[in-house]
Amino acid sequence: MKDTLPDFQEFLKNGKLAPERNIPYLAHWVSRFLFFISKKDHSDISSLTIEFIDSLKTENIADWQVSQAEEALLLYLNHFKGGEVLKTVTSGNLPQSSLSDKAGILAEMKRLLRLKHYSYRTEIVYLDWAERFFAYVTETTKDAEAALTPDTIKNYLGYLAINKRVSSSTQNQAFNALIFLFRDVLGQELTGLSGTVRAKKGMKLPVVLSVEEVKSLFSKLSGSAVLIAHFLYGSGLRLMELARLRVQDIDFDNNLLIVRSGKGDKDRSTILPEAIREPLKLHLEKVKALHEKDLAAGFGEVYLPDALERKYPNAGKEWIWQYVFPSAKLSVDPRSSKVRRHHISEKAIQTAITVAVRKAGIAKHATVHTLRHSFATHLLMNGVNIREVQSLLGHKSLETTMIYTHVMREMTNAPKSPLDSLYEH
Repeated sequence: MKDTLPDFQEFLKNGKLAPERNIPYLAHWVSRFLFFISKKDHSDISSLTIEFIDSLKTENIADWQVSQAEEALLLYLNHFKGGEVLKTVTSGNLPQSSLSDKAGILAEMKRLLRLKHYSYRTEIVYLDWAERFFAYVTETTKDAEAALTPDTIKNYLGYLAINKRVSSSTQNQAFNALIFLFRDVLGQELTGLSGTVRAKKGMKLPVVLSVEEVKSLFSKLSGSAVLIAHFLYGSGLRLMELARLRVQDIDFDNNLLIVRSGKGDKDRSTILPEAIREPLKLHLEKVKALHEKDLAAGFGEVYLPDALERKYPNAGKEWIWQYVFPSAKLSVDPRSSKVRRHHISEKAIQTAITVAVRKAGIAKHATVHTLRHSFATHLLMNGVNIREVQSLLGHKSLETTMIYTHVMREMTNAPKSPLDSLYEH
């Protein structure tokens, strides 16, 4: 293997871009890729790369080897001689730092996001920010062809903070998307961004409902929306943690819910409320009947992460992998083009809670996440240790959980106003 693509191997070694013992294997995968595309009659690099990786998945190749092949192609296509080597093999071009090939840049960005196993939601968000950035460059720069530079990023982020008055989290999201665009897609290192105008993030107290307001909210819900709201408040789940909950994540014997790949890609356990055990069992009976109907119709497969889908190709049809709250309709997976029943949409959950808040006459800006805030605050008010609350919420830092102590203090130990004392005498 040491004789395979020696220039590429030397490039990796000199740049310390990979462990030395792995370099011959990375060259091997690139060599296989070049042989693969030499037999193809088209030159769309994005499609060819995905097609090659998919072909590996059909062979008896371990997951770690497929990941190694993906890493090899990233290093080869995005770093080695700026793609010049590839141009000698195929007439296709890698994206250049020019808006003249905006479609090509976006296609390459999508390919790399999928190659690096970013979630579909992240893919959509990052591509959207790239589109917005291109529109900004076109509108504000005379020479748009030469405007894809770090300075333009700096100006754009300042524009978002000052002109658009976006929140700090929104600006950070845009920043991360553009970092990916420049470093991974365009192959440009970003420097000199320290002076960028950043949106300020001050301490904001979360909106929390009182116990009576929670009861009132629940009274305005019906059907599966009641069970959903009970989960959000009774277990402290985030919106997408609830939507992605699968049958095997419910532990009835130990009264636990297992949250898989939550924020920060961490697993954790939280409370399965006693009050929802029986309603949940009845709900799952209906979901199982729907699943069996799908199977009989030739469907019944749910999405599984790539590694699991390759390792257990038939697992997607098993009962334990089904979503607890499935969508009412079958749909086409935008990546695999398979017809599946996905989980309930976050929009459906948000709408149900928003309508119930309005019907209950609650004069607060209450959202789905408000139920999670209320879960944490009410636990603290009931004397639960803050460290335990931190664990149930899945917070990395105790400081994040501490915000609820401020709300609790306001709700339980607020000092008496001097105005009230004045009229007591």
